[in-house]
Amino acid sequence: MYRSLQIRSKSVSNLKNKVALVTGGGRGIGAAIARRLASEGAIVAITYGQSQAKADALVAEIERAGGKALAVRADNRDAKALETAVQTVVERHGHIDILVNNAGIYEAAAITDVTADDFDRTVDVNVKAVVLATSAAAKHMPEGGRIISIGSNLAQRVPFPGISLYALSKSALVGFTKAVARDLGPKSITVNIVHPGSTNTDMNPQDGAHADPQRGLMAIPRFNDASEVASLVAWLAGPEGRGVTGAEFTIDGGTNA
Repeated sequence: MYRSLQIRSKSVSNLKNKVALVTGGGRGIGAAIARRLASEGAIVAITYGQSQAKADALVAEIERAGGKALAVRADNRDAKALETAVQTVVERHGHIDILVNNAGIYEAAAITDVTADDFDRTVDVNVKAVVLATSAAAKHMPEGGRIISIGSNLAQRVPFPGISLYALSKSALVGFTKAVARDLGPKSITVNIVHPGSTNTDMNPQDGAHADPQRGLMAIPRFNDASEVASLVAWLAGPEGRGVTGAEFTIDGGTNA
C-alpha cells in the first residue's frame, strides 16, 4: 500500500508548480513517478493506453491529497496521439517543465522467432514514441527543464536469452539521451536515463514464477519498490539535479555489478 501523498507538507516542495508529463503513468513505475512528483508539488499529467480506470483512480488520489493531475489517453504507437497529449498539457498549463518517458513494452522471444511486426511494435513504443514525445515537449519547455527516460538494466547486460528486441530498444535510448543532452544543453535542459532492474509491479511481481532467477543475479537479493525508482527520477527532476545531463543511472540491486 502506498503512503498518502502529503502534498501540502512544507518539507516536499522541490517541484512546486512545475508541470510534469509522465507517459504510461497509470500503473507500475509510471504511477509511482507521478505520485512522487505530485508529492513534491508538481502539477502532473499522465498518459495511458488501455488502463483508464487505473489512470482515473490515480488522478483522483492525487487530487484528494491536494494536488493537480490530468489523465490523457494516448496510444504510444500513434504519433498524432502523442503530439495531441503534449498539446493538451500545454493548452491547460502553458508549458511543460518535466517530461518522463516511461511508457514501454516488454516482449520476449528468441531471435529466430522475431518477426517484422514484433520489431515494429517494440521500436515504435520503446524508441519512436520517446523521440516524438521528447521533440514535442522540448518545443514547450522553458530554461531549466528536465527530460528523463526510463530505460532498463538490460540495456547494459543481458543475462538471459530471448531479450534481443527489448535490449535493442532500451540501448537505443542511451545514445538518444546523450545526443539530446547536447541539443538542449544551451537551454539548461537536462536529459538523463534511469535503468531500473527487477521492480515489483503487476507486470513483474516479486513473488512471480520468474522472480527467483532474477534475485539470483542481484548483489542485494530483493526487487526494487517502484517508489525507489521514482525517488531517483524526482531527484533528477529537482533543483539538485540541474548539473547532471547525458547520464545513465542504474538501480538494480547490483545485478549488473
